[in-house]
Amino acid sequence: LDQTSLTAALFEAEPDEVYNLAAQSFVKTSWNQPVLTGEFTALGVTRVLEAVRTVNPKIKFYQASSSEMFGKVTETPQKETTRFHPRSPYGVAKVYGHYITVNYRESYNIYACSGICFNHESPRRGLEFVTRKISHGVARIALSKQDKIELGDLKPKRDWGFAGDYVEAMWMMLQEANPDDYVIATGRNHSVREFVELAFKTVGIDNWQKYVVSNDSRHTRPAEVDYLIGDYSKAQKVLGWKPKTSFKELVEMMVKADLEMEKKNNS
Repeated sequence: LDQTSLTAALFEAEPDEVYNLAAQSFVKTSWNQPVLTGEFTALGVTRVLEAVRTVNPKIKFYQASSSEMFGKVTETPQKETTRFHPRSPYGVAKVYGHYITVNYRESYNIYACSGICFNHESPRRGLEFVTRKISHGVARIALSKQDKIELGDLKPKRDWGFAGDYVEAMWMMLQEANPDDYVIATGRNHSVREFVELAFKTVGIDNWQKYVVSNDSRHTRPAEVDYLIGDYSKAQKVLGWKPKTSFKELVEMMVKADLEMEKKNNS
């Protein structure tokens, strides 16, 4: 949030490329702290772009946009031209960040582009996110360290991909001759319930219902997004990008990583 520090950092580093993934990125928190979310996730983008414009407008800039911008979807699957209708303060802030990036590109001729990334997960995901909460909880249950996992609604579906695949797409965007915006997704979606089932199956547990408390009101949101599934055909055609990691591989990767971490914590 400190414009002076951002500008000084760019002066010192002299980067060719800047990837802005900074944000208050937890949707639930955005309801409790909407002003803070706006400061970080929306205005923070403007501050970075201003630093780029001031220090060296030839720096290539990547903005991490989000599928949460689509919210109450108008078409399925969602693509670059799909209308935004965000359903959370986080989604609203991301729409601002997306359009201010477009504005600087068109107004100042800066190489600035956005990746409209659908949910991307990895073993490094924070424990406050449902995917990591599941993988970590399942690992602890398998090791008899935990009895239950408390979750909200198991029905919502998301287009979940592997963060490593998506970071590759981010880099590929900045290697193109001309800046543009791209949807980064897998083109398939899965419910929270499917994630839970696969996670427990990874540790050999079939009767997962015994260990899951669902529809806990503490984990629900004032407004939920609709059927999110991305169309990455533009990225495939222009960048030559496509996801490499399947949903099953992603879930297994996360559970196994948490198993190893919990075992090490015992040693």
